[in-house]
Amino acid sequence: MSISPNSEYILVVDDVPANLKVIVQTLGDEGYEVSTAISGERALKQISYDLPDLILLDIQMPGIDGFETCKRLKENPQTKDIPIIFMTALSDSESIVKGFTLGAVDYITKPFQVVEVLARVKTHIHLQQLRNNLEKEVAKKTNQLTQALEELQTSQTQLIEKEKMSALGELMAGIAHELNNPIGAISNNSQHLENYIKDILHFLFLYQKYYPNPAEEIIENAEHIDLDFLIEDLPNLITSMKAGSERIKFLSTSLRTFSRNELNNDQKVSCVVHNHIDSTLLILNHRLKANKYRSAIEVVKKYGDMPEIKCFPGQLAQVFMNLISNAIDAIDEFVKKTEFYKFKFQPQITIYSRINQDKTGVIIRIKDNGVGMSEEVKAKIFDKLFTTKAVEKGTGLGLSIAYKIMVKNHGGKLWCESTLGHGSEFILELPIG
Repeated sequence: MSISPNSEYILVVDDVPANLKVIVQTLGDEGYEVSTAISGERALKQISYDLPDLILLDIQMPGIDGFETCKRLKENPQTKDIPIIFMTALSDSESIVKGFTLGAVDYITKPFQVVEVLARVKTHIHLQQLRNNLEKEVAKKTNQLTQALEELQTSQTQLIEKEKMSALGELMAGIAHELNNPIGAISNNSQHLENYIKDILHFLFLYQKYYPNPAEEIIENAEHIDLDFLIEDLPNLITSMKAGSERIKFLSTSLRTFSRNELNNDQKVSCVVHNHIDSTLLILNHRLKANKYRSAIEVVKKYGDMPEIKCFPGQLAQVFMNLISNAIDAIDEFVKKTEFYKFKFQPQITIYSRINQDKTGVIIRIKDNGVGMSEEVKAKIFDKLFTTKAVEKGTGLGLSIAYKIMVKNHGGKLWCESTLGHGSEFILELPIG
């Protein structure tokens, strides 16, 4: 029969038509929607497609009795919470206890007393409504608490990141500032030094040309200081000093880029992606060197021709720092787990770059031959606070922040391809404009 969604629906199960008639008329007069079944089997079938709010269940029936019907209903997750009231002519305490043990909430004795039937039905309908309302309220409060917790975690993550980047930015900016003066002095003076030495050497050559027979003391001193070697090696020293000063200047520039405070700046600037990757590699160079477990990590650059892009340089540098650091961690973990240092294993990070097919963005791929990830881990790596590292190795914020920077701040994409034991590859896609 059709059941109104605004009234309580009661199923009455009894094999005696006279009993059904009395109960149906009594409950119908009170406004309840009533359906009937003449056996436990029919009741179970009917309930499978139309769940009642309450069941009145006779104990003594042919086929499966009321006890067995109740047992099956309570074993089914879909019907286990429907309140069941037994209808019985049995008044022995053992049957009553058995009914309650199986999960019944109450019982009505035959012959029926109308007042008693209605009182018990109304009570348990009301209790069921209270339970349903309570469950809804609990679910609502749980959902609110979950949302509040997520918002709190997001706020904490942003606060931690803001403070961390602010402190790190101030530190790096300070270091870069302190490096500027000595770098400038070394860089500027190395050129003057090179010119002075060229002049002195030319002056010395003139002396040797016009005074080929020096005094004995001069000859002995020239041999003592190995004058020929000094003359040959001095240009090499100057070249090395100039290269070193240029490297320090590049490192200083890299530190300033990484320390840029863009938290309150919504203006993107043009930048060359390859420069930021190279800056990151320079800052992480000490971690790429050989250690007691492995040889030096080989960095293979497969850069394609790419235009400048509009971005937040400091944030982009942070993403590269995180991904390349993770690649180094993955290689170190792989080597330690597999003891590959006993064999010929060349740790490697390969960095690819190219323009995407429709020429609207650039793609950077950072691939390592480290430990790799399972499908379960890969599915969670961009979640806030998820990490597979030990407590002292990280907070679990890095990849979630990198994802936010790429997707939310730059309108780009970040995803990962990885197989456990066969390395990982992180792919970034950034719009050009």
